[in-house]
Amino acid sequence: MAPPVIYYIRHGETDWNVQGRLQGGRDIELNARGRAQAAHCGEILRDLFARDGHDVSSYDYVSSPLLRATETMEIARSALALNPYRYRIDPALTEISFGDWEGSTIRELRERDPKRIAQREHDKWCFLPPGGESYEAVSKRMQAWYGALTRDAIVTAHGGTARGLFAALGIAKPAAAPLIDITQGMVYMIEGDKLTRYT
Repeated sequence: MAPPVIYYIRHGETDWNVQGRLQGGRDIELNARGRAQAAHCGEILRDLFARDGHDVSSYDYVSSPLLRATETMEIARSALALNPYRYRIDPALTEISFGDWEGSTIRELRERDPKRIAQREHDKWCFLPPGGESYEAVSKRMQAWYGALTRDAIVTAHGGTARGLFAALGIAKPAAAPLIDITQGMVYMIEGDKLTRYT
C-alpha cells in the first residue's frame, strides 16, 4: 500500500511573522495578508483536485490546534466549498516550542542571550531553547504522527513541524532541515520522500 499523500500548508502570515518574533506555542491570529494566503491555498487545492479528478471531501483534513493554523484550515475549506469547521485537530502538529524565547526576535536574543544563540547557530537540529524543544524532538513527533495516518490528508500547521516532517521522511537531511524556508501561501505535496511545491 502506498504511503499517504499529504498536502501541507503552513499557516498564513501573522503580525508576529512580520516582526520576526518567535511564535512557537503562542496563539497568534492571522493578519489580512495571512487570510488572503489561506484562501489562495484553498484555491490551489481546488484547482489541483479538479485537474486530477479528486473528490475534495475524500481527504482527511487535520490542523494544529493553534489559532493561526485553524484559521488557515477554515479559510482553505471555505475556498473548497466545504463546511469550514469539519476537520480534525491534532496536538502533534503544534509548532516547535521556543520556551522562554517565545515573543522575542533573534536580534533581541543576540543581545540578551548571545551564548545560546551561538550554540543554536552551531547545531540548530539538536539545540534546545530554555524551556523549549529541539528540531530533533519535533521530527520524532512528526514521524509518529505520519505513521498513524490512514489516508491522504490536507494539513495546516507550521514551519517547524514541516521541517521536522521533511527530516523524518528523508526529504531533507537533519542538519539541513531547520534551514529550509517554509513559504506561506504555498501548498507542499508530500508523496513518501518526494516533495512538490504549488503556488
